[in-house]
Amino acid sequence: MGGGWTGDQAPQGVSPSLLPEFCDVCLPVPLDRVFTYALPLTLRHRVQRGARVIVPFGPRKLTGVVLSLRERYEERSRDVIRLLDESPVFDDHLIALAQWIASYYAAPLGEVFRVMAPLAGEVGKRRSYRLTPAGVDAVRQLTLGTGESGDTSIEILRLLESRNLSETTLAKSVPKAAQILRSLIAKGMVAAEDDPAQRDPLRSPANRLEVEFQARSEEKMPKRQRELLAFLELHPGSHRLDELEEKMAGAAASARALARQNLAQIRLIQPTIRQYAAKGGVVANAHQETALAAICTAIAAGGFTTFLAHGVTGSGKTEVYLRAIDATLNAGKSALLLVPEIALTPAVASQFAARFGDRVAILHSAFNDTERAAQWRRIQSGEVRVAIGTRSAVFAPMQNLGLLIVDEEHDGSYKQEETPRYNGRDVAVLRGQMLSACVLLGSATPSLESRHNAETGRYRLLELPERIEKRPMPMVELVDMRTEFLETRKNSVFSRRLVEAVQNRLIAGEQVMLLMNRRGFSSFVTCRACGERVMCANCAVTLTFHRRDRRLLCHYCNYAEKVPSRCPSCDSEYLQFVGTGSERVEDELHQHFPAARIARMDRDTVSGKHAHEEILQAFRDREYDILVGTQMIAKGHDIPNVTFVGIVNADIGLGMPDFRAAERTFQLLIQASGRAGRGETPGSVLIQTLNPDHYAIRLAGAQDYGLFYEKEIQFRRLMRYPPFSAMANVLVRHETKEEARLMAAAVESLLNPVPEGLRVMGPGEAPVPRLKREYRFQLLLKSASRRTLSEHLLRIRKHALEAKWPATALIIDVDPMSLL
Repeated sequence: MGGGWTGDQAPQGVSPSLLPEFCDVCLPVPLDRVFTYALPLTLRHRVQRGARVIVPFGPRKLTGVVLSLRERYEERSRDVIRLLDESPVFDDHLIALAQWIASYYAAPLGEVFRVMAPLAGEVGKRRSYRLTPAGVDAVRQLTLGTGESGDTSIEILRLLESRNLSETTLAKSVPKAAQILRSLIAKGMVAAEDDPAQRDPLRSPANRLEVEFQARSEEKMPKRQRELLAFLELHPGSHRLDELEEKMAGAAASARALARQNLAQIRLIQPTIRQYAAKGGVVANAHQETALAAICTAIAAGGFTTFLAHGVTGSGKTEVYLRAIDATLNAGKSALLLVPEIALTPAVASQFAARFGDRVAILHSAFNDTERAAQWRRIQSGEVRVAIGTRSAVFAPMQNLGLLIVDEEHDGSYKQEETPRYNGRDVAVLRGQMLSACVLLGSATPSLESRHNAETGRYRLLELPERIEKRPMPMVELVDMRTEFLETRKNSVFSRRLVEAVQNRLIAGEQVMLLMNRRGFSSFVTCRACGERVMCANCAVTLTFHRRDRRLLCHYCNYAEKVPSRCPSCDSEYLQFVGTGSERVEDELHQHFPAARIARMDRDTVSGKHAHEEILQAFRDREYDILVGTQMIAKGHDIPNVTFVGIVNADIGLGMPDFRAAERTFQLLIQASGRAGRGETPGSVLIQTLNPDHYAIRLAGAQDYGLFYEKEIQFRRLMRYPPFSAMANVLVRHETKEEARLMAAAVESLLNPVPEGLRVMGPGEAPVPRLKREYRFQLLLKSASRRTLSEHLLRIRKHALEAKWPATALIIDVDPMSLL
């Protein structure tokens, strides 16, 4: 049976014997199967496909998604503990989308559902305590080992004999229960369990809640509740509970009591979207009008179409997005916009909020679980019709979705690096196809796959070849740092030309952005006596020096250690800090320009919830003269007073063992260059490089996407790389190197002789051979047929299951963006 009954009782005339007795549940575990559970009689008429349930899984209790209902099941099964949703969280479309992702990206279906709905904030954890077998024996014998707990320990064990209890409950009967529980856990007699339970929004902290008058009451009530209700009636609208607490004693407790009587309404405070001044009277140029006409025609027609908007930086793609969404809303449909980075979300959301008001919701990981769940529920209810977010927002439960926009579609941030390893851009195109909706991909530097799809007719190409108001593109200058060294005999971070250019812009009262796409102060620490580098204890990589924190940090596993005063290998005192990161660039800037106000934006400075927004807004408000940072400053930001962009080291990433290295370098240089000259003053860009003749750098300097595409697509065609083949990276990992090698050899043996239509490279050590204490070997599979590739990936997964490999030993990355 595919549905379920609603209401508290079975429909009239329906025999309870006809109700489903079992359900198949997908769980967030790395196992490629569903699990069947028995439905208690009280749930059989209520559980529906797509709803969430809490079920036992081994000693744990997990939240899963009901995939199907069944009347019979031949094997013994455990009972569902609790139903979380009276109506489905996932409708048939989202379930079908999840099944496609699981199949295409070779991922367990339960893991797909885990990332699709950010509803963890609705489920809390309630810690309780239970007896272990040793504790059961102790109760039976009424004897305990040595210790100071005495009779109170026996009392706690006896209380736990019949059922699990919380610490709060135990404390009512036994003094110092917490201390005794710790002692019993140490002795192995008691174990703690975290039970998932539906979280009551009324129990959220007062600073997260707002209250509003709902109804009068003639019933008697405590004085504080009566006074609060009268206040709410006299002051219509929402009031923050924490602010009411300052005015009226006990306001929070009174508000919760009124809410339980349906006299007041309490809800979570929605995240505010800062609205910057909207640009009024924007006149679209001819290229924008042509693009909009094509998009609006497709929206009105209602069929599936994918557009690729290829527009130079500053060409007005955002205005095209805004007007396309306007047309979508006017057609009675909803729209979804994806952006690649959290840093872009606040600024983009503010523009859209200024245009569409409270019809906008935002979804990204900087929100806490409760805020994300609240936004998701607003979208699901149809309260909002425009959603903006990062990668996972592609799963937003929009009602009547008519337009999906993927801004900066080329960006690698759309690819998830954990299971399920989906690409948000490609899922957006697939979702548009499933819903007969319009999909709009936008970029100044489209991915080769997308541009190839446009050339072969799968996408419709829309070109925006000039900046709005005919503003000039920035002038770009390449500086050969080899020549700079020969002339100055100094291994400087900045060339003389860059220092001069920054100084001139500061004198003119203009702003500067400097890109250094590497975190930290120095790339690594080495010993000049023996040549050894200080390595991560968990990974086969060097540790990066972060001077502000005085520590060495691994950027893969976050392992950290103090900076050694002597070489750990030979005890020499001659340690050398090599390489440059964004932290060192900031330090050098302070030395060259002591009067300048400088901000840095990288993962070390934006750990706070609103840190991205605060730094960018302060820079936009001219509180800083220079902004230095990693690639997060290069994407999409429109700051009119920035007239100069300096790229400190353009060569980072070019030497990576990855066929996309040149493409990523070209895209980053073009995107960073595009931040200059977006206002009335023309901009300029200076690129420092050790490889000025490399085609990616040379053509980025010339801002010639067309020639770069032709050169790179020839290389891809010759080597049969995407878009001319389907590709998957198969990686095996284990804590011992020999076991990892044997597993990789088993995969090779499975594919030997190599099947027709498949090419296998490897196995060999991964470029990072050890990561997070696990050794890694990989094979690269390529095929002209995606079906052929999928069939052999399925064979590999079945082998891993039959050989009883650890659940996390095999990683399959379909359409990988990185081979590391």
